[in-house]
Amino acid sequence: MHDVAFILAGFLVGTVVGLTGVGGGSLMTPILIFVFGVKPYMAVGTDLLFAAFTKMGGTVKMARTGLVPWRVVLHLSAGSIPAALVTLWVLKTMGPADPAVQHLMTSTLGVALLLTAAATLYKALRGKAAPKTIAAGQEALAATARHWSLPLLFGALIGVLVSITSVGAGAIGVTVLMVLYPLLPLPRIVAADIAYAVPLTLVAGLGHASIGSVDWHMLTLLLLGSLPGIWLGSHFMTRVPERAIRSLLSLLLAYAGTKLIAI
Repeated sequence: MHDVAFILAGFLVGTVVGLTGVGGGSLMTPILIFVFGVKPYMAVGTDLLFAAFTKMGGTVKMARTGLVPWRVVLHLSAGSIPAALVTLWVLKTMGPADPAVQHLMTSTLGVALLLTAAATLYKALRGKAAPKTIAAGQEALAATARHWSLPLLFGALIGVLVSITSVGAGAIGVTVLMVLYPLLPLPRIVAADIAYAVPLTLVAGLGHASIGSVDWHMLTLLLLGSLPGIWLGSHFMTRVPERAIRSLLSLLLAYAGTKLIAI
């Protein structure tokens, strides 16, 4: 029965991701901790690889349609991957099961969920503020940040956050990218956010695996549920009230974040 529950959890998260684009980490990690009683370090490590595999398919699909702005992805990755490696080294040195590390993970995860909730609610209430198309000859300009250092700094921050909590891309990433790249159309911002999350979560997930923080059996079951869930969610994306779902999600994430901080 436990195996079926993991598959159903994967299906639920996959469906929500397909419907709204909200990152799976912000949903799956709290579910693993609160519903299944998984230790925070094991939930984070397993969820990182879960995110890498689920977002890989979306990246391939978007790359084929030419949506991914690779220059943006490269700049973000240049900050996030080195930061993730340093964070993993610190976790390995301290020991992921150390009580102090566990407390850091739950507290930081709580803050990350509150930020995700705020970003999700903002998007639900304000709608799509980014432009939908790029003017002729403006491709390079649209893929240039307000300052060259900002993508590196933001990438480094997300690299640390993702390695500790498995949360950081998704709603937070999209909201910040809209500020860093105001001329970039929303579909390309979403594509960049998903694409740079793949190498980041893969590196962070494999790093967690190397220190024993990944449950491979649980990961397999979650993926068995999530992949058809994502397909179903994306299929019905245009037929559901996205604003209502995002508003409800923001409340659930805020509740989970508050509960984690209080642990």
